[in-house]
Amino acid sequence: MTGTLVNCVAVIIGGLIGLLLKKGIKESYAQGINKSLGIAVLIIGLNGVISNMFTVENGALKSSGELLLIVFLVVGTLIGELLKLDDRFNSFCKKIDSKFKDGGFASGFINGTILFCVGAMSIIGSLNDGLTGDSSVLFVKSALDFVNAVIFGATLGFGVIFVCIPMLIYQGGISLLAGSLSGILQGELLTQICMVGYAIIVAIGFNFFLEKKFKTLNMVPALILPVAYHYILLLVEYLK
Repeated sequence: MTGTLVNCVAVIIGGLIGLLLKKGIKESYAQGINKSLGIAVLIIGLNGVISNMFTVENGALKSSGELLLIVFLVVGTLIGELLKLDDRFNSFCKKIDSKFKDGGFASGFINGTILFCVGAMSIIGSLNDGLTGDSSVLFVKSALDFVNAVIFGATLGFGVIFVCIPMLIYQGGISLLAGSLSGILQGELLTQICMVGYAIIVAIGFNFFLEKKFKTLNMVPALILPVAYHYILLLVEYLK
């Protein structure tokens, strides 16, 4: 779990530096940085979706998984809406924000958690860390997350610091269970999880510009659906 621990420390330090910088940033500058960050997050999300959806075969570009992506996102968001995940979490966050002079827990925590915990680097890096003790992928991810945590801390608030909690549970859990998960989180299933995750990151990028924002927390159940779909297919094959 060395890589995950380093990753968590990088996010905490980056977030703290961002909070210190926030005090010296004018409102007009913060708005400009926010829009630039939105563009960067959009590019990260689009790049992730494209890299997991498109392949090159015989010199031609081919795509796959579009229908599954639509189904996963629609059904997952419907589940999130029915459970009112975003509303419930925001109510909880307002209670936390009320105890501090400067709010910003919800936006920093939700956006940071999805951006830092979704993606192949989180899964592959954690598997390598747990199976072989190779933390190199997570070390690279830590450097990237550090920079993003500084920006998030300066623009979105102190919630980014607490991203270390779900990160520790998520990445640390994969590392500890690496032996049993290595044969599952690979191939088509890994591609589908990453494809859905990066699509949610695209929604986060749009939220930096839109007045009426996506409730991205309601979209998170979509990440579980590729696993359910994978095992349904296995069950169908087994019953044949």
